[in-house]
Amino acid sequence: MDISIFLLKFWGWYCIIFFFVLSFNPKRVKQIVDNLKDARFLIVLSLFAIIIGLLNVLAHNIWESNIKLLVTLFGWLALIKGIVLFTFPKRAIGWLEQTNLKFIQAMYILLFFLGLFMLNEAYGIVPF
Repeated sequence: MDISIFLLKFWGWYCIIFFFVLSFNPKRVKQIVDNLKDARFLIVLSLFAIIIGLLNVLAHNIWESNIKLLVTLFGWLALIKGIVLFTFPKRAIGWLEQTNLKFIQAMYILLFFLGLFMLNEAYGIVPF
C-alpha cells in the first residue's frame, strides 16, 4: 500500500473518530483542556503528538499541490502542536482556556468533513 493512501486513511479515520467521540460527549473538550493543566498528561500528550507528527513527516514529506500536501500538513501540524505543548505549556494552556468552546466544536465539524474527504480519496468511494 502506498504510504500516502495509508496516511490518508489514518488521518481520515482519526478525524471521524474524534468528531463522533466529541459529538456524543461534548463535555470531553472541556475535560481535555482541564487535563492539560496536569503536567503528566501534558507531557504524555505532547510526546505522543511529537512521535506521530515526526513519523508522518519522516515518512511523507511531499510538498506537491495534490492530496499528498494535506497528509504532509497534518504531520507537520501534529509535530508543531507537540513541540509547542512541550516547550511552552503555560502559554498553550492559556490560549486554550481563552478559546471559545463553540469555536472548538466548529473546528471539529470542519475536521469531520475533512476526514470524509480524506477517506473518500483513500478508498475512492465517490469519484471526482
